[in-house]
Amino acid sequence: MKYIKYSNGDLMPSLGLGTWKSAPGEVYRAVREAITIGYKHFDCAHLYNNEPEIGQAFADSMAAGEVKREELWITSKLWNNRHRKEQVQPALELTLKNLRLDYLDLYLIHWPIALRDDVTFPTKADEMVSLIVTPLTETWEGMIGVQEMDRAKHIGTSNFSIKKIKKLTEVTGIKPENNQVEMHPFLQQNALKTFCDAEGISLTGYAPLGSADRPANRIVAGEPKLFDDEIIRNVAESKGCTVAQTMLAWAVNRGTCTIPKSVNANRLKENLEAADIELSELEMAQIDAVNMNYRYIKGDFWCLPGSDYTVENLWDEGV
Repeated sequence: MKYIKYSNGDLMPSLGLGTWKSAPGEVYRAVREAITIGYKHFDCAHLYNNEPEIGQAFADSMAAGEVKREELWITSKLWNNRHRKEQVQPALELTLKNLRLDYLDLYLIHWPIALRDDVTFPTKADEMVSLIVTPLTETWEGMIGVQEMDRAKHIGTSNFSIKKIKKLTEVTGIKPENNQVEMHPFLQQNALKTFCDAEGISLTGYAPLGSADRPANRIVAGEPKLFDDEIIRNVAESKGCTVAQTMLAWAVNRGTCTIPKSVNANRLKENLEAADIELSELEMAQIDAVNMNYRYIKGDFWCLPGSDYTVENLWDEGV
């Protein structure tokens, strides 16, 4: 296993288990199995509605002597309806209660989107809160506060652009330590990676295999399919590994973190093994060449008529 090293020396495993879309009943077994076969990094979020079950799995694994808390790296995320400064700590405390933990290793702002307190997913513009009213810098100040309280060892962002990260740093003097974004061979995030590398900000890629099981209303007819790409398939064949393992190995080999989701025991094992697959410079270059800056998670579901959220100002492409 490779690791991402933080400025204080903490090590985040470069491959972890994503838990988005892991159903009740399945996620407990998946986490227990993952710990048994050697996973140490788990990516969670309040929105996923499965943190209590994951917390039970952590507690049972630790009680059984399968793993110690200090051996685990556990990430969670602040949801969009808790963006005011005073809301951040209570939101984190609920996540800690659900996960049965005293602290998180990493806490992220889930999206650069603010919602009304009583709204989980907006259906109309007046359920959203303008970033002029609740700026991301206010949310970030709340994140800094929970880190100072040692409730989160590290803090960061998710789905943030270079422009938004720069703004947080300019206003507060504290930069995010990690940014989690969609990242895979078709969306390599090269400009963002160059910026984050220069700033000492680690990058985690979600949907590393294309998130084929995402909600149906977020799937576009005729979209490109990672598993059908001839170049990636050829590299996989030459390495004697699966196409999925090849994509995960590419992510790890380029110095990023990746969090594939699975509840299947065999896939869990294959995914973890991918972290130790070494790709040559030529193989990396071949996969680098398939980039098409294609997003599977487009974010347009936030851009409701009458709100001031647009796809353009969500991603700040080209900035």
